[in-house]
Amino acid sequence: MRRNLTDVDSLKALAHPLRQQMFTHLNRYGPATSADLAAHFGTDRGGASYHLRQLARYRFIEEDTDRSAGRRKYWKAIPLDLRLPHATEDPEIAAAADELGRLWFEQAQRELLTYLSDQDSYGEFTAAAMNSFGSTTLTAAELARFGEEYVAFATRWHRDPTEAPAGARHITVLFNAFPTPS
Repeated sequence: MRRNLTDVDSLKALAHPLRQQMFTHLNRYGPATSADLAAHFGTDRGGASYHLRQLARYRFIEEDTDRSAGRRKYWKAIPLDLRLPHATEDPEIAAAADELGRLWFEQAQRELLTYLSDQDSYGEFTAAAMNSFGSTTLTAAELARFGEEYVAFATRWHRDPTEAPAGARHITVLFNAFPTPS
């Protein structure tokens, strides 16, 4: 589901570094409790619970009612196509969007460098992986259509981590399409 992040509160909620890590974890590995995430990220359970409630408040995650029982609450990511605003008159929204975009870029960069430094340890996935560089010449309208077609393609391949077949791994997909600076 496409979601344009145009309000400053949602942007700030997701731009918090620990919330971003928790959101990413839930997207990659499936449902978890606040205790699971607190242990994984080395924080206290109360703090983890607070950050999860903030992510839920802004509809990035929701309770996994099928797994939850009593006081043991599981959280799961809501499948989203998150979009950052590009041109905004509001400096607070622009700053929050820039921060979130920076976090996303830095995470992707770290993951790519980690993968490239140890490709041989990924077995059959190394042969299946691709790093590609290309370019084209487009109008602004064509660039917008190109991006939408890419997202539609990537969305067709989305799978909940709890439904993945044996041998599946989480795959990072990077996409940047922008006018080449002069």
